[in-house]
Amino acid sequence: MSFEYGVDGPKVIVAGVDGSDTSMRAGAYAWGLARRGGARLVLVHVAPIAALSTLTPGGAAVMREAADEVIGELRTELERAASERPVRYDLVTEQGDPFTVLARVADENRADAVVVGASAQAGHRLVGSVAVRLVRAGRWPVTVVP
Repeated sequence: MSFEYGVDGPKVIVAGVDGSDTSMRAGAYAWGLARRGGARLVLVHVAPIAALSTLTPGGAAVMREAADEVIGELRTELERAASERPVRYDLVTEQGDPFTVLARVADENRADAVVVGASAQAGHRLVGSVAVRLVRAGRWPVTVVP
């Protein structure tokens, strides 16, 4: 078996971005991978559906507004990055469970790699973060960016 420099590697990279510092670093890392390897990048923003938002009057509207603000900031950052360092990319935005949406988008796009940021939430040590769940699924190489 022989390897050729610059011809092997992911052709489709899926990256989860939620506006957190670690997810933005993951998005930047995935952008660099896609740019250097000529891959297509699929950035996925998932706005979780919180049960408490349905109990509080206006809670769902506040959560939607916050998600729209993050998406607007992401679009602005993507346009700036694309003007400086062109990458073929798509931005997918959905509501739901982050693991479920990321896994579905990765499968639908036949992803060769998935990149996510490490979770900073203490509760994830007990129930498992999105990153851990993606790794356990075992369907794609997963890079977790600190």
